[in-house]
Amino acid sequence: MTVDGASVFITGAGRGLGRVFAKTMVEHGAAVVYGAARDETKVDEPGVVPVRLDVTKPGEVAEAAAMCGDVDILINNAAVMRKAPLLSAPTLDDARQEMETNYFGTAAMCRAFAPVLARNGGGALVNMLSVVSWFANPFNSSYGASKSAAWALTNAARVELRHQGTLVTGVFAGFIDTDMAALASASASKITPESVAEQVVSGIEAGREEVLTDDFTRTVKASLPDDLTLIYSAQQADWDSGVWA
Repeated sequence: MTVDGASVFITGAGRGLGRVFAKTMVEHGAAVVYGAARDETKVDEPGVVPVRLDVTKPGEVAEAAAMCGDVDILINNAAVMRKAPLLSAPTLDDARQEMETNYFGTAAMCRAFAPVLARNGGGALVNMLSVVSWFANPFNSSYGASKSAAWALTNAARVELRHQGTLVTGVFAGFIDTDMAALASASASKITPESVAEQVVSGIEAGREEVLTDDFTRTVKASLPDDLTLIYSAQQADWDSGVWA
């Protein structure tokens, strides 16, 4: 599968990583790039077709799939992060909002566009996930729970869609230099959104089912068999010392 000549649909394209995804797809020769956002007027990259879409609204998701029947590549990038713990937050409202967008919104897009991809020969479905799909970071653990759910969804979609020839790719990253990382008050090193987008293009064209975009993400993935000792002991020390307060 190549991006050159493809029809690409990107959610959350009004800012941040989504905007860079759209620009990158145009630069790589995509025939059509649909940029979806709740406020479609914010999708203003040259060569990108704006689409009004809130992924938490089933009617808008169905309308987008019906309108964009030529899509070969779907990139589920739309997400929210409320910077909330799970247990000490005053309510579960933030967790519900994150789950509605990051998990249920992604699931709705996968369900709506899977038949479109099948009609067009299989194509590729890309879910933008996170390193916190694999471990709980106390300052945004409800976000991590939603991304972990989206990771499980991605694995299930891969199994279900293999018969129709659809490549399902999960993209994992630590902090990306966008407004979301600024919201997290991230002092850690950040990867550029341009690097993430280029790695996604390479991953699609190489047929990769996972794209691990930075050293931290690769380290966490390699640590999973020993996560309780390699990851969570350090997390507990940081939590106890008030680092995440």
